[in-house]
Amino acid sequence: MAVSSPTLDAVPAPPDRTTAAPTATPTDRRSRLLALDGLRLVAALMVCLYHYTGRGGTVSESWHQSPATLFPALSRLSVYGCLGVQFFFVISGFVICMSSWGRTLGDFFRSRVSRLYPAYWVALVLVTAASLVLPAVIAPVRPDEFLVNLTMLQQPMGATRVLGVCWTLWAEVRFYALFALLVVARGVTYRRVVLFCSVWTLAVAVCRTTGNALTDQILMPEYAPFFIGGLALYLVHRFGGNPLLWGIVAVSLLLGQSEATRGLWHPAGHFGFHRDPYVVILIVALAFAAVAAVALGLTRWASWPWLTTAGALTYPFYLVHEHLGWFVIRVLRRTLGLSPGATLAATVLAMLLLAWLIHRFVEKPFGPRLRRALKARGPSGV
Repeated sequence: MAVSSPTLDAVPAPPDRTTAAPTATPTDRRSRLLALDGLRLVAALMVCLYHYTGRGGTVSESWHQSPATLFPALSRLSVYGCLGVQFFFVISGFVICMSSWGRTLGDFFRSRVSRLYPAYWVALVLVTAASLVLPAVIAPVRPDEFLVNLTMLQQPMGATRVLGVCWTLWAEVRFYALFALLVVARGVTYRRVVLFCSVWTLAVAVCRTTGNALTDQILMPEYAPFFIGGLALYLVHRFGGNPLLWGIVAVSLLLGQSEATRGLWHPAGHFGFHRDPYVVILIVALAFAAVAAVALGLTRWASWPWLTTAGALTYPFYLVHEHLGWFVIRVLRRTLGLSPGATLAATVLAMLLLAWLIHRFVEKPFGPRLRRALKARGPSGV
């Protein structure tokens, strides 16, 4: 995605912010950001391996024994795959800041709805159908709960989730709403994004002292540092680094590692799995470092065309891989008797193929149609 020239008309940035980074050619811009598509798929595969080999519960029933027994070496690594979610959030902050630059609030709304919902609705139907075929793997939900799931607001409404991973979409939606109302509505500029990052960081710190459920839901103290870090890293990419921006990134990293460690470290183990707090901190730091490398243009060499496809598959793959993957594992392992390694490889490939089909036959044709429909039916000037 190309990066447009700075838009700083409403609140001018300091002169050095408009000249900090040399103007890049379109080719340079594309090569800088292709790596971001690859990082998105890496994050999705991290979460996938966690769901298949790094935890217990339902997946153990599909394997017919604990993944820690079947994959003793791999499971010690994949138990940290859940941190792919935090990795996603850093990338999301970067991408949302980039894609909202120069857009109206209406443009932003239409782009998010047309991007999120078509594949999401298809994933809901597929997982619900699978739950009816093999309820031992996925428990079917009531019809009223399925209908609530269509809105993507099932979590605050207290309805059962059809997709296990959709809790992360609720976090994304809240981030979009905050950024849209406080930044995009007035026009995205350097200073507005910096102010948004700074105020949100301070509000998160204060929020942790109140114990108020409403402010926790709005400010998301456990996830906000990752979104904020991604926003600041996009500003580094667009305008060049400076002490203020790197300070925001550093504070976000420090707060983010604390939240991740507190939420994910369990020394006594969970389903027989253990996470080391030092490894959690390292992975969080690597997530920030990977996006920082993209922001600084250190990944220009990663310009392979297939990275675009990798990025396109990430979202539908993320939606379908968990429950449908458990379904496939049960069939391949317990019914057909494939080896654990073959079952794991075949399941990941099957989910990637399904993701490609959703992207090709759902997202590509229906995403633009939905966007045009929303624009055609919206009020004048939106």
